[in-house]
Amino acid sequence: MYNFAPVAMVCVIDFNVKMEGLCMTISKAWDWNKELSPIWLQPSEESYFIAQRWKDKDFNEVLDFGCGLGRHSIFFAKQGFHVNAFDLSQEATEHLKSWAKKENLSIQVKNADMSKLPYDDNSFDAIYAYHVISHTDSVGIKRIINEISRVLRIGGEIFLTLCSKESWSYKGAGYPRLDENTVIKTDDGPEKGIPHFYVTLDDIIDLLADYDIDRIRHIDDCYFAGKKQNSKHYFITASLRAKGTSL
Repeated sequence: MYNFAPVAMVCVIDFNVKMEGLCMTISKAWDWNKELSPIWLQPSEESYFIAQRWKDKDFNEVLDFGCGLGRHSIFFAKQGFHVNAFDLSQEATEHLKSWAKKENLSIQVKNADMSKLPYDDNSFDAIYAYHVISHTDSVGIKRIINEISRVLRIGGEIFLTLCSKESWSYKGAGYPRLDENTVIKTDDGPEKGIPHFYVTLDDIIDLLADYDIDRIRHIDDCYFAGKKQNSKHYFITASLRAKGTSL
């Protein structure tokens, strides 16, 4: 078990929050004391490719969107980017601040909710959102994408992941549905009670109508933790073409 209280941005059901007359989830910190894997302290393999891509594009201002413990914040800062990072959990952001100090890296870290970002319009060249924005529902995802578009510069790029409707957790697990795209995980563990929003390829194209999509990959993590699995995600790279026309 970790000797700190690492937490990443997630959401739980709350029917007191309204948007356009509909209920949406609110964000709540995730207790990672129930998640023992060291993977959350290591950069994802995709981050290496994306870092080089963004260097080639002369991007400088990068936002680590829902940074958790800060594995990608540290990585991008070491690559020479000017990094901002946020997470809902103060424990997580304090961990990142301490880590950055030990590495002698300058990273601007804030506590924030992904549905209401504490940044000015047009603040960033690029946004990295890895396994984060799916932790909402069909109403929340639109608000989150609107916020991403608000703080991203025209021509700026996003790299994000979304849960696939072809996953067992959506099709076969029997989890209760919050809406047609969202299930609530009920297994004991760090994601118990957490909404997960799922998409098809067409859903992604609709959600990102203001973006020029460069590439969408559909990845099946079919074997891990010593057994066969069916855990599929979309990995998306896209650049912002226009502000606020689709959602």
